[in-house]
Amino acid sequence: MDFNGAAVLVTGANRGLGRAFAQEFVKRGAKVYGGARNPASVVDEGVVPVQLDVTDDASVAAAAKELGDVSIVINNAGVLVAGEDVDSIKAEFEVNFFGLVRTTDAFAPILKANGGGALVNVLSILSWVGRPAWRGYAASKAAGWSLTRSTREALREQGTNVIGVHAGFIDTDMAAAQTGPKVSPEEVVSQVLQAIQNGDEEVLADDRTRAVKASLAS
Repeated sequence: MDFNGAAVLVTGANRGLGRAFAQEFVKRGAKVYGGARNPASVVDEGVVPVQLDVTDDASVAAAAKELGDVSIVINNAGVLVAGEDVDSIKAEFEVNFFGLVRTTDAFAPILKANGGGALVNVLSILSWVGRPAWRGYAASKAAGWSLTRSTREALREQGTNVIGVHAGFIDTDMAAAQTGPKVSPEEVVSQVLQAIQNGDEEVLADDRTRAVKASLAS
């Protein structure tokens, strides 16, 4: 896939990994829409700010109505909420799982109309590994992994490649308090763009993630 001239939507494009996606697609010559709850927070040159709250049906529908030329969707928006009570877990699911459902359902017809394209879901190593301190986040990412596989089957016939992206700690604000190895946002983005070009269905972005995925059968 040639990114030059392609129209790309990146959710959560105002910071962290989403911002790195938006910046790299601009470098590759794409037309980039940067989705954020507060579009004024999307400040990078070449990125078109779009009001997009993935927890709000009307917001997602309005964005889909506006962005009819999109051929690549990067479902990057995600949250890790402090606290593991029911309300915190609900907030994580609203973004990390139901956000994927909303954007997928809204943009799948647009991707079909534009030749199929690609739908990329940013997941996590915690799709497969539960941790007591992050039980809601891990559960939401596990649900996102299952949804990604179902979506892949659903959209295969229309020619949309659905890619699941898994990584351990990424060097962004979300993982700022964590110690241990971290992969850079730029490295994750590079691997994802290569996967889009190759037609791959999965990105395992670091050694720890690859080891965990390989161990699932045992």
